[in-house]
Amino acid sequence: MSRTELESVLQNKLANNEKLFIPYIMAGDGGLDALKEQISFLESCGVSAIELGIPFSDPVADGPVIQDAGLRSLETGTTLKGVLDTLKTFIHERNVPIILMTYINPIFNYGIEAFAKDCKASGVSGVIIPDVPYEEEEFLLNPLNSHDIAFIRLAALTSTKERLEKIAKQSEGFLYAVSVTGTTGKRAEHQDRVYKYLSDLKEQSKVPVLAGFGISNAAQAHKMNESCDGVIVGSTIVDLLHQQKYDEIKTFIQASLKYENPQLK
Repeated sequence: MSRTELESVLQNKLANNEKLFIPYIMAGDGGLDALKEQISFLESCGVSAIELGIPFSDPVADGPVIQDAGLRSLETGTTLKGVLDTLKTFIHERNVPIILMTYINPIFNYGIEAFAKDCKASGVSGVIIPDVPYEEEEFLLNPLNSHDIAFIRLAALTSTKERLEKIAKQSEGFLYAVSVTGTTGKRAEHQDRVYKYLSDLKEQSKVPVLAGFGISNAAQAHKMNESCDGVIVGSTIVDLLHQQKYDEIKTFIQASLKYENPQLK
């Protein structure tokens, strides 16, 4: 599924007054043989897309739950090429957009052009690369654009208003709004300024705005949904998947999606 198709899927859901829910899972946590079943299960839960993490030895954006999942995945021998090859084997058996979350070193090692080409061949719709800042992204854009792969940018609470405006205007696929200062993981609550930050990004962005980091229950998802288009949930999904608590995952996702816009009541 291409960047164009990803954006169409998300916009169609929003046009139907649906909120977006994107779970994050670590590729290879449980072995790459389990990846097809994991993606199929999440698709059956009604998710909007799936963010698929690539294990890396120095994951600067990840909290302890996702770090542990990455270590488990690395122990099984998971590589970026292995993930892309596995995705390619069932490209015609899924209808949910796949977003890769990786760091720049594995892409450099792979070769940027080869990476973009193989993402396309494996049905990847977009990529998130948290250690490539907005000011240094230019070298990635042509290879990704030539294969219709979205480069999904992250916005941070600590950025200036001017920088956020630039990021929002350049965004593709969706804009990943980081809702905490720190790494991934559960938070008891979010700072009040998060909601204005999300609303401001939504006004500026030409693509949907999704809040991520620190969202671990449906109540938090609903609160975020009042100010943006949906949420991205990682640590809770990764933890429940590791424990094989599929019913709890399905309940969490479906409860998070039961959002009613008060303006439409």
